[in-house]
Amino acid sequence: TCFRLLCSLLLPALFLSGILCVCLVVLLWGVRLWIQRKRQLSSAGRDGMRPLLVGFFHPYCNAGGGGERVLWCAIRTLQKKYRNVTCVVYTGDRDATGEEIVEGAFRRFNIKLIHPVKFVFLKKRFLVEASLYPHFTLLGQSLGSVFLGWEALLKCVPDIYIDSMGYAFTIPLFKYLGGCRVGCYVHYPTISTDMLSVVRNQDTRFNNAAFITSSPFFSKFKLVYYYFFAFMYGLVGSCSDVVMVNSSWTLNHILSLWRAGACTSVVYPPCDVQTFLDIPLEVEKSTSEYSIVSVSQFRPEKDHPLQIRAFAKLLKEKRVGQQPSLKLILIGGCRNQQDEERVNKLKRLCEELGVSDDVMFRINIPFEELKRHLAEATIGLHTMWNEHFGIGVVECMAAGTVILAHNSGGPKLDIVVPHEGYVTGFLAEDEDSYAETMAYIFSLPPEKRLEIRENARRSVHRFSDQRFEETFLLSVEPLFK
Repeated sequence: TCFRLLCSLLLPALFLSGILCVCLVVLLWGVRLWIQRKRQLSSAGRDGMRPLLVGFFHPYCNAGGGGERVLWCAIRTLQKKYRNVTCVVYTGDRDATGEEIVEGAFRRFNIKLIHPVKFVFLKKRFLVEASLYPHFTLLGQSLGSVFLGWEALLKCVPDIYIDSMGYAFTIPLFKYLGGCRVGCYVHYPTISTDMLSVVRNQDTRFNNAAFITSSPFFSKFKLVYYYFFAFMYGLVGSCSDVVMVNSSWTLNHILSLWRAGACTSVVYPPCDVQTFLDIPLEVEKSTSEYSIVSVSQFRPEKDHPLQIRAFAKLLKEKRVGQQPSLKLILIGGCRNQQDEERVNKLKRLCEELGVSDDVMFRINIPFEELKRHLAEATIGLHTMWNEHFGIGVVECMAAGTVILAHNSGGPKLDIVVPHEGYVTGFLAEDEDSYAETMAYIFSLPPEKRLEIRENARRSVHRFSDQRFEETFLLSVEPLFK
């Protein structure tokens, strides 16, 4: 009797589920055909006579960070190589015109585009703001990116779609509904095995609150959530026809999550090394003040508080009168109000530690001012744990500073590594080791510092614009066949 009852309930449920699945498939197929028809009615084509639309999904294209430099260099590279290509940028920066955004790219990065770019301004960027999701942030932002991607797809259907900002959940949308050839440039995996280990080991980090680490139940629940998200992230990422990653560290994580090794390659981000290499390098003259410069956006993962605390410790332990005065200069971009509030908190931290007079904040500064600060600096400082690459690290080395970066991620694996057997910089992990290493660098004779700076400069040619153009074109070539 129980078996018959079970069958009487199960069979209709299976039948209904099958009907719903068929309806869903038919609906999605209908949407795909409608979008294909929409594209055919547009001016895009693949016959070589009409322009081929290459869409870059970059909701914060006016942010002024390293990811934006990759975007504009990629567009310039395609404009150089392909004459029949029109580049489209999907952005949520509606507070600026297209002309102002392009001008900002030239002012901040010294990048001059060859042809005009088409901008598609999106209204729903708020759906990917982390502040909208105080809990389940990764999942919320990823689902939000799908809705934002849908808005982008409806406004403009490209022939080739490239996610250049890390919104992997938009990739199947453009591939299967838009019928596009799809690629992506991964700056930083949305979730990584390192993030899983942080939760598993109940370590407190900026993305793992103390109330979770102190509770076995919450830690286990978050671990299950992370594993589920990692599985979904792997599914959507594996839809890519071409995958570019920016470092060895990112490559290892993407290979383990996406399992798309056949179409994955390392394309180091373009660093404007030549501009910084033009800065004259000579033995430091005696000076009354040395500067330590940090170059990175004011985001939580960059860990600016560690820089300030280590600097305060250095000042505290420095013997008065035995060394010139020291100045810490924090240079970076502010994307939104949250970043500005973060800067205000950093200023309050300086006041609490009594170093306000010795710390300078320079926000969204022009490129020429950035060059000047780097040219005058003795140490280039970087503190992000597991930085995916670190364009700021490369720029500091090219400009002739002695780099001190975090002993993890891209700086450890790709950048601050011996060049032809010689030291190119230093690595540290915590407040004490940063303070000690800065003190050690200042204790070196100027001639020894010059030797390290010269070694570093010779090593950064691997990260030039020219090298990026070569590897980028080689990687995206399958999308243009």
